[in-house]
Amino acid sequence: MADGAGTAGVARRVRLAQRRKAVGLTQEQLAERLGVERTTVVRWERGGTEPLPWLRPKLAHALGVSADRIEELLVATDDAARSQAQEAAVTRQLPATLADFTGRAAELQALTRILDNADADSPGAVVISAIGGTAGVGKTALALHWAHQVAHRFRDGQLHVNLRGYDPSGTPATSAEAIRGFLGALGVVPERIPASPEAQAGLYRSLLAGKRMLIVLDNARDEEQVRPLLPASSASLVLITSRSQLRGLAAADGARLLTLDVLSRAEAVQMLAARLGARAAAEPDAVDQIASLCACLPLALAVAAARAAARPGFTLATLAAELADSAGRLDALDVGDPAASVRAVFSWSARQLSVEGAWMFRLLGLHPGPDISAPAAASLAALVEADARRLLGELASAHLIAEHVPGRYAFHDLLHAYAAEQAGVHETQDERDAALGRVLDHYLHTAARAALLLVPSREPAILAPPRPGVSAGQPADYPQAMAWFGAEHQVLLAAVSLAAASGFDSHAWQLPWAMGSFFRIRGRLQDWAATQRTALAAATRLGDTAAQALSGRLLALAYSDLGDHDQARRHFASSLALYQRLGNQLGEAKIQQNLGLIAEYRGRYADALGHAEQALRLYQATGDKANEAEALSDVGWYHALLGDYQHARAFCRRSLGLCAETGYRWVEGDAWKALGYAEQHLGNLAAAAACYQRAISIAREFGTRLAEADTLTHLGDTRHAAGDPAEARQAWQQAVAILDDLEHPDADQVRAKLAIVPVAGQRGPEPEPDDDAQAVDSR
Repeated sequence: MADGAGTAGVARRVRLAQRRKAVGLTQEQLAERLGVERTTVVRWERGGTEPLPWLRPKLAHALGVSADRIEELLVATDDAARSQAQEAAVTRQLPATLADFTGRAAELQALTRILDNADADSPGAVVISAIGGTAGVGKTALALHWAHQVAHRFRDGQLHVNLRGYDPSGTPATSAEAIRGFLGALGVVPERIPASPEAQAGLYRSLLAGKRMLIVLDNARDEEQVRPLLPASSASLVLITSRSQLRGLAAADGARLLTLDVLSRAEAVQMLAARLGARAAAEPDAVDQIASLCACLPLALAVAAARAAARPGFTLATLAAELADSAGRLDALDVGDPAASVRAVFSWSARQLSVEGAWMFRLLGLHPGPDISAPAAASLAALVEADARRLLGELASAHLIAEHVPGRYAFHDLLHAYAAEQAGVHETQDERDAALGRVLDHYLHTAARAALLLVPSREPAILAPPRPGVSAGQPADYPQAMAWFGAEHQVLLAAVSLAAASGFDSHAWQLPWAMGSFFRIRGRLQDWAATQRTALAAATRLGDTAAQALSGRLLALAYSDLGDHDQARRHFASSLALYQRLGNQLGEAKIQQNLGLIAEYRGRYADALGHAEQALRLYQATGDKANEAEALSDVGWYHALLGDYQHARAFCRRSLGLCAETGYRWVEGDAWKALGYAEQHLGNLAAAAACYQRAISIAREFGTRLAEADTLTHLGDTRHAAGDPAEARQAWQQAVAILDDLEHPDADQVRAKLAIVPVAGQRGPEPEPDDDAQAVDSR
């Protein structure tokens, strides 16, 4: 029987039987009228045979149609048969999609938009969409799920091939191999497939010409593997998945690139819930923890769910505890099948790297922070920055890291753990320590330079020179220094902890010393105190008296700003004794200045003035003009708090004059605030407001948010005293917003002022001036 004959017979049976029944004849009655056996009619209707030509006029008469119509009926029957045969021959190679596919709504919509736009703007053109992403992120699952959603829009069928670009076999499929598979799927018998790959590719393109097909090229290695599989001209869509970025396809072939990230936390929890059912509902906290420990990576989530399902008697909290052990997390995400082992899947990507790229990948596993800049990576690997950027680019192209913001690279926790594990296998302890020392040197020497730009009058520390291969950053001014700390502060926090845990105690106390000014300016007081506790412990381990004195003083200052004055006094006293033993007058002066703050917080303004005057004499003895300007401002402030506004005004003006003479603009803010306070209490409200405005401008210029909030509070008091409640409320509201953002306890005091001042011209109780408002300096 010829191809399609069976289908034609089925169609004929339906058409003839329908017409016979329409005229009210049974098979026996039709057979009798035609003078044939009933079995002949049965064979016609079953599709086994068709009426002979001489019977067709009689058949037309029996069925009540003309002779021409019976021929049309039979021809129509053949056309329907051919249509059904073609439908039966349509290639549908898509593998099944996941039954519990989760999330990815935005990505599914993006793929559909690509298809919709192509159909609207360029009908008949080949559309290429490439889904990229790291190992285990769910590229294939997304591609197949979407492909099934839109399969009905491709009338000529779907082709699918696994190109094995990243495969345990290590051998990617060749383009020729894939084409031969497609030719077979398109109905080409083996003996008709040409011998040469070029002829095979030509036949493949010819067969696709004019067709509308969905072609899924899964797990592609690179552009070279994919290009021969692209149709030359048709209304088809090619959907590619790859761990490589395939930027060449975007540049030369117009591919639309879609990079897939890990799931959101909500999607990860939803995926676990779908697989674990009632157990997930019973232990929501454990499910959330498992999602986090799996880095929201779909493969890891699937393995964790399978591990839980295999042990129904264990709680999910037990699984979470196993995953929480970072040293064994990759072991816990291994179910014995290489295709479902997180470690194995990562290894297939890593072994495609160049030797240098693999080395950089392993070194990144030693890096402590959530991300890394190209300059820091260069120091980590002792490379020039251009070479480091090239290797980071290779890793990004392989989706082993991601450039999540320009110039900064990151990978999720599981890839970080795998990279660190591989560094432990391939690099010696000395090599690992050398790399860690270089990157810590990079951060320390860059931070030290940036800190000096923030507060030039800060107490110095003597640093060892950077190791060979280290290239420290060179921020040029205050804004650049603040920007660098802003970008790196989370990395620096992790670096301090790693330095302390890895035996780099000099870095463990010097990094907090360099970071302190930024934390204080930004109001990150808890971070400041935590890092200084680490610093003091490291300095003590080293037995370095000078480091202990400095770290203890800065820890005391952090406690002071946090309002823990007992702890502050204890550490100030210890540091003062160490400074005196060392004969360090600068350190002694700093302690006296800081003790003034403690006395101020306790309302002991005379004691505060005494400490400030001692600090002033010590700074003058050492010739330290910047700190002398600060001390003059402090002396003026404490005179003002004691009600001696004329002396306050004189000392503040001396401070401002020294600032103008030496260019120490960062000190001016405190002096203008103190002068404003004196003018306010002398009744010169307009002059006071002008001084406060200048102090606020300087605070905003230098990003000292706590000082800005403090001065705004005083400005509000002045506006209220001048009979301008609207301006007073505006200043206090701005102060409260900053203090709330900083989670500072003074927010409630300022909020109380707002509560007693009417909103729209109503008179309320007079708020008391905040004489005990916290002073914020740059020491």
